Amino acid sequence: MSGIALIWAANVKGLKPAAKIVLIQLADFHNKETGQCNPSAKRLADECEMGRATLFRHMTTLEECGLVTRHARGDGDGGRGSNQYELHLDITLGPSSRTKLGDSGPSGVSSQNETGGNVSKTRGKSLKGETGVVPNRDRNLTIEPMKEPLSRGREAGEAEKILAAYPPDRLRGTAACLAQIEAAIKEGIAPEDLLQAVQAYATDSAGFTRSKVCFSDNWFQSRRWLAFVERQAEDRAKATATQAHHHKRLACWISDRNPMCRHITAPQVTALLALKLVTTAQIQAAGLRT
Repeated sequence: MSGIALIWAANVKGLKPAAKIVLIQLADFHNKETGQCNPSAKRLADECEMGRATLFRHMTTLEECGLVTRHARGDGDGGRGSNQYELHLDITLGPSSRTKLGDSGPSGVSSQNETGGNVSKTRGKSLKGETGVVPNRDRNLTIEPMKEPLSRGREAGEAEKILAAYPPDRLRGTAACLAQIEAAIKEGIAPEDLLQAVQAYATDSAGFTRSKVCFSDNWFQSRRWLAFVERQAEDRAKATATQAHHHKRLACWISDRNPMCRHITAPQVTALLALKLVTTAQIQAAGLRT
C-alpha cells in the first residue's frame, strides 16, 4: 500500500462518490516500491462493495478522466491474467475534463470500456520494461468479464427481502416492485446497498403521515432509492478518506517523535506498519512498541 497514492486519491475532486471509492481502493493496492497495482476484479469489487459491472463502469470514468489506465496482462501460460492498473499520480484534473468513451483523456491515455478494445501501454514508455508485466497475446480480449447474471431464484429471494423492508402499509403492486428491484440488481446495484436504501427511507419516513409516504410501486419505478445508494457510497468514501488522513497524521507524529505519540494505541501501530506508513525503526525511536 502506498500512503502517497492513497492521499492523492482522497484529494482528487469532482468525482462521483462511487467512482471516488474505486479510485481510493485502487490506491490502497498501489505498491510504492514497484509502482504496480494488480488487484483482481473480484477482490476490487468486494473491497468497493459493488458488483463487477458497476465497478467496470466507474473504472471507465476514471480512465476517461486520465486518472487510471488499465493494462491487460498475460498469465505466463498464454492465457489472460488480472489487469495491471497504472495510477497517474501527476493528474489532478476532474470529470470536467472527461471525454466521450473511447477518446483520449486529458493525459492523452486511450480509454477502454469493459467490453474490450485496445489500451495504450504507457504514455511513451514500455510497461514491460518498467514492471515486468507480460503483454497479453490478444489485445482484443475483453479486459474483464461482465458480471455473471444472477439466477432467477437468487434474484427473487433478494428482491423479496428488500421489498419486505418497505413500510408495510404503503406496499402496492408487489409484482411491479419485485421486477424493478430485480432490474436494479441486474444493473449491478448490490442487493445489500438496495436493502439499506429501503431501510433508510423507511426510517426517514417513519414520522410522516401516511399520505406523505410514497407507494412502493411508484418509489421503485421512479428509482428514488438511487439517492440513498449514492449517499451511502459518499459516506463510505468520506470514511475511507478520513481514515487515510488520520493514518497520515499518526505517521507524521511518529516520524517527528511528537509528544502526541503517547496517545497512539497498539492497534494503531499495527495498522500503520501494515500500511507501510512507518517502519519498525521509527516506531522504536518514537518510544512505541510493535
